[in-house]
Amino acid sequence: MKVDLHIHSKDCSDGRLPLTDIFDIASKRAVDLISITDHDAIECQGRAKALAESHGIHYITGVELNITFSHPGYREGKPISLDLLGYGYHMDDKALLNKIQELRAHREKRAVRILENLNKELMKEGLRPFDEKDLRAIEQSADGALGRPHIARYMVQKGIVSDVQEAFDRYLVKCDVPKLPLSLEEASELIRNAGGKAVLAHGNDPNGTSLRVLTRDIREQLTIIKERMLNFLDGLECWHARHDKDTIKAYLSFARKHGLLVTGGSDCHQNPVRIGTLDIPAYVAEQFQL
Repeated sequence: MKVDLHIHSKDCSDGRLPLTDIFDIASKRAVDLISITDHDAIECQGRAKALAESHGIHYITGVELNITFSHPGYREGKPISLDLLGYGYHMDDKALLNKIQELRAHREKRAVRILENLNKELMKEGLRPFDEKDLRAIEQSADGALGRPHIARYMVQKGIVSDVQEAFDRYLVKCDVPKLPLSLEEASELIRNAGGKAVLAHGNDPNGTSLRVLTRDIREQLTIIKERMLNFLDGLECWHARHDKDTIKAYLSFARKHGLLVTGGSDCHQNPVRIGTLDIPAYVAEQFQL
């Protein structure tokens, strides 16, 4: 059985492919269980579920919420960003829908402020600043939740930078604007009250929002989870495109010891297309009583 419980779409997030293409690929690759986990967005879940059914694929509602987390041992408790996956929630839950709408509205305001900061940097270099026409073009290219990756791609398109990484390194890290704060406690409560399960995403991802920012020691990461996060988690994402074998083994052992769900997914943004390529055991699907 092939499982992939972490995929992003162009329709509602920062993926490169629309839902129709994602499910066509998943079907061709014989994926049996799938979840679309778009960033701070759930409006595509109905369509995703319908597409899964039309392709004969089992589906679990999903979302990836960006949260702020503070640890006293890190820079005097300065908050870091982590990601919390939500699975199996009710799509029509009002509290969750309202929070998603609030997050989306803030994303749009944040994008405008990032562009304002970016324009200051461009003008320092004698480059033409972005105007309203540019903002509309970026919004149209986003399709889903507007974020820095969309701005970065537009900068590549305009020839300002050679690739997305350069856009972040030279401009977007410096020009960033804080996201709307969402604590682990609040995010977990939203997911659980909507009938879902809260799962910590990619805890040891070296390139993303993860506990690796606090410590590279896997044992120390698991201690933080046990002491600071465990009451608000139902599971851990053990299998991930950037988790090595040691991470999978350690996270899996911890989850079993503490009675947590274990999940896994490619975290595919379709560049490259990794849908269904991870070796995730069939018992992951069995946990969801399909």
